[in-house]
Amino acid sequence: MDPAGAARQTAGSKDGGWKTSNSAHHAMDTHPMDYYTAKQYQIPELQGISRKNIDAHLELYASYVKFSNHVVNRIRELSKDEDHAYELSLLQRRLAYEHNGMKNHEMFFEQFEGGPGACAPEGPFRKQISDDFGSFDELVACLKGVAMTRGIGWTMLYHCHNTGHLIPHWVDEHHIGLLSGPRLILALDMWEHAFVYDYPTSEKKKYVDALFENLSWIKVEARFGKTEAMVNRSVLKPA
Repeated sequence: MDPAGAARQTAGSKDGGWKTSNSAHHAMDTHPMDYYTAKQYQIPELQGISRKNIDAHLELYASYVKFSNHVVNRIRELSKDEDHAYELSLLQRRLAYEHNGMKNHEMFFEQFEGGPGACAPEGPFRKQISDDFGSFDELVACLKGVAMTRGIGWTMLYHCHNTGHLIPHWVDEHHIGLLSGPRLILALDMWEHAFVYDYPTSEKKKYVDALFENLSWIKVEARFGKTEAMVNRSVLKPA
């Protein structure tokens, strides 16, 4: 489990929550709401990534769903009470971590369902790759370079619906440095929990290579197609 995950379980009340007044805690225990539900993923056997690591990773994802619900419920209660303004401000900041940890993982796991798959050899996605990087291999090399960034975080590929360009990017933790505007079409988990059972940290490159061996570019291309439609709509939109 990542250090932040451990902190979530030990901070605040015994159930891993944040400290509130007794009345607020009772209200949350009585009327909690599930804003988010953990998704189920059918991930086949992967080359270079063990079933043990996949299963542990899915359990960690479920904890992000749990604590996203937990934080939102706390905010819902505490926002009515000015005496808890400080706790509320902490929760508001924490929500980005938990929520993006949840959503990033959902995009991550989806990319491996159905096994590896190549994108279409011709079409808008391939053309944009060629325009921005010269070739598909150059795009992969660029993303692998981003993935070797020191520290914990995510390798992202965005598609800007305003310019049409593909933008490789690194995000610290789950939420620090996210780009506003461009649509996220690829997310690769570079936290150590993603490969802890398979590789030591000194062999992170082997994990990165394994990701690209198993990645479904079909899923990535489908996400690109959604933003491509947005680009076309913006072009056709009357002034």
